[in-house]
Amino acid sequence: MKLFKFTPLLLLLVFTSCTTVRVATDYDRTVDFSKYNSYAFYKPGIDKVEISDLDKKRILRAIDAELAAKGMAKSDTPSLLVSFFTKERERINVYNNNFGWGWGWNPWWYGGYYGSTVSRSTEGSLYIDLIDAKTNELVWQGIGSARLITNGDIEEKEERIREIVQEIIARYPPGSTSE
Repeated sequence: MKLFKFTPLLLLLVFTSCTTVRVATDYDRTVDFSKYNSYAFYKPGIDKVEISDLDKKRILRAIDAELAAKGMAKSDTPSLLVSFFTKERERINVYNNNFGWGWGWNPWWYGGYYGSTVSRSTEGSLYIDLIDAKTNELVWQGIGSARLITNGDIEEKEERIREIVQEIIARYPPGSTSE
């Protein structure tokens, strides 16, 4: 019966951990971000990213949509160059449970069975770099880390990429949201 008490909590933890995107940003404090109103993708940087061309296209479309929503225009003479790269790692979580009944190691104590649950997931980080087109210097970087969709569901994968990009770009320009 104790297992049923913890099931809703466990399900809530599983579902919320799947949707969480952790975002961090860094930027040059001396830059006036209001002067940036157009962008172009920095092809040499994007070509170096070691992911499939399909995933590159998904990320580029998501970045394009988010910057357009912020009022920025794609241009042949941009004020910002946009590049990105990714990192991936396997994440292993161990959850210690106190489910079940049985004798503990102490003969004077009747305690629960202690066990562990191990889960594995792939966590990815997407780095979006905004580079001043005139000086060729990095002026803003956003990093989003989240669990990746690896089950082959393309629609779910595309939605996850859009969600990660949206969470990152929501922090641009600096001061636009609470950081």
